[in-house]
Amino acid sequence: MNSLRIATMLACVLFAGSALADNSGGATIARQGNGHGAAPCMACHGADGGGQAAAGFPRLAGLPQAYLRKQLEDFANGTRANATMQPVAGALTDAERDAVVAYYAHLPIPTPAPVAAPTGDVAARGQTLATRGRWSDGLPACEQCHGPGGIGVGDHFPPLAAQSATYISNALQAWKQGARHNDPLQLMQHVATSLSDADIAAISAWYAAQPATPPKEPQS
Repeated sequence: MNSLRIATMLACVLFAGSALADNSGGATIARQGNGHGAAPCMACHGADGGGQAAAGFPRLAGLPQAYLRKQLEDFANGTRANATMQPVAGALTDAERDAVVAYYAHLPIPTPAPVAAPTGDVAARGQTLATRGRWSDGLPACEQCHGPGGIGVGDHFPPLAAQSATYISNALQAWKQGARHNDPLQLMQHVATSLSDADIAAISAWYAAQPATPPKEPQS
């Protein structure tokens, strides 16, 4: 075995060991907190990272690692305002943020509890806005950024499918009211301010009933 091959194998072993260590540290924070002000993530987001639908705590399992990392940064610096998450994010070091987002990004997507699909006008409105938009108001379809069925695209457009209606609605209202302004090119601020409360309720219900799948990777 030549020296180049040995060096390559050692590098792979070291990288794998580093990743396992990061995930192990992330698992500890998720389950126990960090002992310095960050509460256990699972208290709100569930033992499997699936979230708590009724309370509006989102699924973290299987979300893009870079997206999760940015949200922690934004909670800490206030560009995404949230009374629960701001002190948690602020209490994590950079290394702890890296570890916990790696842990959640690599968790399998849990099977969510069945959600009743919307019907009638609510279903029609939600599906129309999600798949076709409303160009008379300058509203593009949600799937143009978040992918067909809300599966997510790349690091900046997370999955919407199978997130709870409460969480999606709360996020849209936060953008609409200016409490959240951490989106690329202020796309979501424009979208949210063009949505009525009935629109938000319909979109939230429609996406909550869609099946969860791993996010689509960006094309190279």
